[in-house]
Amino acid sequence: MKTYIIIGGSRGIGNAIVQTLLENNKVVNISRTKPELSHENLSHFDCDIRTDDLPEIETADGLVYCPGSINLKPIGRLSLDEFREDYEINVIGAVKAIQKYLNVLKNGSQPAIVLFSTVAAKLGMPFHASVAAAKSGVEGLVKSLGAEFATTLRINAIAPTVTNTDLASKLLRNDKMIDNITERHPMKKFLQPQDVAGMAEFLLSEKSSSISGQIFEMDCGIVTFKI
Repeated sequence: MKTYIIIGGSRGIGNAIVQTLLENNKVVNISRTKPELSHENLSHFDCDIRTDDLPEIETADGLVYCPGSINLKPIGRLSLDEFREDYEINVIGAVKAIQKYLNVLKNGSQPAIVLFSTVAAKLGMPFHASVAAAKSGVEGLVKSLGAEFATTLRINAIAPTVTNTDLASKLLRNDKMIDNITERHPMKKFLQPQDVAGMAEFLLSEKSSSISGQIFEMDCGIVTFKI
């Protein structure tokens, strides 16, 4: 049985990952709020990644960093503090977690790290300047650390399109907006958290043992296809 550290597993995609992994693995969740589920394989630490020290964990085979942001504004209305906050959440938080648990992971069984980007890092989209810049930083981190850790552990990122979570609720707040989002994607759908959790599970598993330094676009065709 493997042990996975999930940072931000109380809601949304992170919570779906926790639920996906729980049956066959031990899961250590680190977040500001406790997940609304209990399981003998689940343990939890209260922690704000931006301000608190991360807890000591003795053993781990994988790390998933889930915190993110969707701060959509015209560039003229985005303050420098908002840019800094998005970078802090998406990039500095991931670096903090990796540095904290790197030695623990290196002692794990076929260890792997999964981070999160966004389709907006590849597809130019209005009002996405802050989140696209921050997530592009995540992608650069994955490429660099993939090379640095090539002989010791794997690191990859998932870049989802719109996913049906609380974080994206403003984009899916009524039927018209849901229809518009659906029509924008060539596959005529958007993502559910369980879709992304399945990809995270794969990237943590031995089935992806030859994959590192990659960004996986879960885009329902919006980046890949022109139809």
